[in-house]
Amino acid sequence: MNQVILSLLAGLGGMVGWGTSDFFANLSSDKIGNFKTFFWSQLAGIFLTLILIPVFGISFNLSLFLILLLLLASTFYSSAYLFFYKGFEIGNVSVVSATINLYAVFTMIFAFIFLGQRLSGLQPLAVFLIIFGVMLVSLNLEDLRIKKIKLLKGVRETVLAALIFGGFWNLSEVISEQTGWVATTLFVKTGSIIFLLLFSFLFKKEISIKKLNLKTKYMLVLIGVLEAMAVLSVNWGLTVGDGILVNPIASSLSVVTILMAVVFLKEKVSRVQVAGIISVIIGIVLTAF
Repeated sequence: MNQVILSLLAGLGGMVGWGTSDFFANLSSDKIGNFKTFFWSQLAGIFLTLILIPVFGISFNLSLFLILLLLLASTFYSSAYLFFYKGFEIGNVSVVSATINLYAVFTMIFAFIFLGQRLSGLQPLAVFLIIFGVMLVSLNLEDLRIKKIKLLKGVRETVLAALIFGGFWNLSEVISEQTGWVATTLFVKTGSIIFLLLFSFLFKKEISIKKLNLKTKYMLVLIGVLEAMAVLSVNWGLTVGDGILVNPIASSLSVVTILMAVVFLKEKVSRVQVAGIISVIIGIVLTAF
């Protein structure tokens, strides 16, 4: 199958996986906090990845260089999420949601500089339409009209998260090409759990969920499975395609989250958001040309 089509499919897998997992993660975070949601969902994601090992296989024969790259990637992955969640905690949700999409831009810049990847044909226009559309979908203009909102609050943390995510996905591409997409996902998530355990110990973060009801625990499992599916899809795409194309498509996750909010929470979509969704759809179609 054509490399561009494979990149497109992998990006769509990331888009749907992250879009749906983020929808449920927002509901869970309101109840138990972002740190617990992130920790336990990552643990659930590890179990999903373990199920795939008998099917796709995995090699533990890693060089010292790859082990160091995995440690760095796990640190990037975890710290990016923590900065991102911090942005949500102290900033405006609309602004933070729009800002985090810069990760696709950083990923493309790093892929261009360090991996020598290039876009061709209508793909530059396609990527622009995707990123521009995602920004429109994520940004709530009604919030911006409220003068009391401090737009810069949380933006610094979110830009830093986007920058780190950009570095992470380029590292993930290098590692995936060496160890495989399943192994990369498993190793990074395992490293992430270790990082979070150390973080919770050093900063006295509570991670126990003993008092939670079964419904909330099931939601954490669902979030972890969906998020892991997104990571697996993107890592697979990085082995068969190019990150410079996969990641912008996957960054369209806000479209899925918004649509789910419309269906399940009966939220209304503004004209600007509709324009953003149309822009994203056109951009995704144009990536094949």
